[in-house]
Amino acid sequence: MEIRAWEDKAPYLPLQEEDDDEVIAKVVADDSRLNQLGYKQELSRTLSAVSNFAVTFSIISVLTGLTTTFNTGLTFGGPLTMVYGWLIAGFFTLFVGFSMAEICSSYPTSGGLYFWSAKLCGNDWAPFASWITGWFNIVGQWAVTTSVDFSLAQLIQVIILLSTGGNNGGGYLASKYVVICFHGGILFLHALINSLPITWLSFFGQLAALWNVVGVFVLMILIPTVTTERASAKFVFTHFNTDNGDGIHSKPYIFLLGLLMSQYTLTGYDASAHMTEETKNADTNGPKGIISAIGISIIVGWGYLLGITFAVTNIPQLLSTDNDAGGYAIAEVFYQAFKSRYGNGVGGIICLGVVAVAIFFCGMSSVTSNSRMAYAFSRDGAMPFSSYWHKVNKHEVPLNAVWFSVFISFCMALTSLGSLVAFQAMVSIATIGLYIAYALPIFFRVTLARKSFVPGPFNLGRYGVLVGWVSVLWVATITVLFSLPVAYPIKTDTLNYTPVAVGGLLIITVSWWIVSARHWFKGPITNLDS
Repeated sequence: MEIRAWEDKAPYLPLQEEDDDEVIAKVVADDSRLNQLGYKQELSRTLSAVSNFAVTFSIISVLTGLTTTFNTGLTFGGPLTMVYGWLIAGFFTLFVGFSMAEICSSYPTSGGLYFWSAKLCGNDWAPFASWITGWFNIVGQWAVTTSVDFSLAQLIQVIILLSTGGNNGGGYLASKYVVICFHGGILFLHALINSLPITWLSFFGQLAALWNVVGVFVLMILIPTVTTERASAKFVFTHFNTDNGDGIHSKPYIFLLGLLMSQYTLTGYDASAHMTEETKNADTNGPKGIISAIGISIIVGWGYLLGITFAVTNIPQLLSTDNDAGGYAIAEVFYQAFKSRYGNGVGGIICLGVVAVAIFFCGMSSVTSNSRMAYAFSRDGAMPFSSYWHKVNKHEVPLNAVWFSVFISFCMALTSLGSLVAFQAMVSIATIGLYIAYALPIFFRVTLARKSFVPGPFNLGRYGVLVGWVSVLWVATITVLFSLPVAYPIKTDTLNYTPVAVGGLLIITVSWWIVSARHWFKGPITNLDS
């Protein structure tokens, strides 16, 4: 009998009882559940719960997000916004994570969000809901990879600058063309790594998670210990910086803009869902990966912020483009901490190297998630040349999807050569595009599928709807926040182009649907007969 992935209210297939052949039973149960959802097992199901968590944790990567957006936090509110804003953003992100984890448990497929939307929206609107969610998800993921690897290229630029004497000592400042070459080289390495069998990716993923945890604890203790001039506890927990130089004076407004640093960091945890077809006991370990990655990131991220902020004493000097790091605040903190103690900043440069490795791992895991989403989306015929992108090689790796995702991310970064404003608009989709994709299936779950939703082993019970509504409202809130002007007066080079970028993506996907896709895209389709 043909199994159609879009049929509603498919009864949940329970896991088999554990026995002497527990591992085999779990694999059979995973494959059976995937078959029930309409797909055959094509990827290698070898990831453990720890491996699934590791991929997502290394994508969130607090060392990556907080380091690269530290300037934003210092500019808009400073210590108070960073310390408390992180906890606020983390608290509400957990709501989004719990809602996604509940849905993931019911529908453990690589397609993730777009598949969930199709199942939860009902037959009539399933293809359109799936189409919108899928394109926001995959473009958001490409933008994440673009942003992460470009951030690493910029950090390498700063490391070279400091290693050659610094901004005030005639150090070498790489041009934008050199930076884009760094970016291309990093992407190429990530594509090579992601071309390896999943067992290698599992190893690198766990190494990345360990590196992030150890790196955070080393830096949060080392930097404030080494520096000769430390901030007081009163400064760290109560100082509010209103001197942003951008013409914004309202304290509530400044605080809200400061939340962008935290929310930008806490993204990418849909990776656990995209890896479920390669994860054992996926309907339990996938949700665990989402929640544990968010929760542990909140804890270690707060510790990292506290530790580094105790080394902050002169915010204007850290943000000045005339400092040794050329205005890269956290690099200046690291560099000056060691220079003040030992007379040179070599130790600070090494610490920046620790962060650079973490960012490299983050980009690597991001490509892994990208490629699985591209594989699943093309498996359902949603992408141009879909038959090519969903092929897997002899190692059961979607090789074509890996290199395609890397190519798209490189093309998105090319906008930086023309205008950094255009580039920032492009990467703004990394946060807003992803969160819109996160919110859509949650919204369908608490509205259209409120009574028909069939939960999996991990579920929120009677609190599922309440948690879902909080999640949707939070995403609506941050969508507005990310669209607010960040400088006054508003001019061409100070306009926040996020609404333009996100609105443009919406217009393109809806127009494509109306003109063409509605005639041939039917939402998730079964491949059991292929």
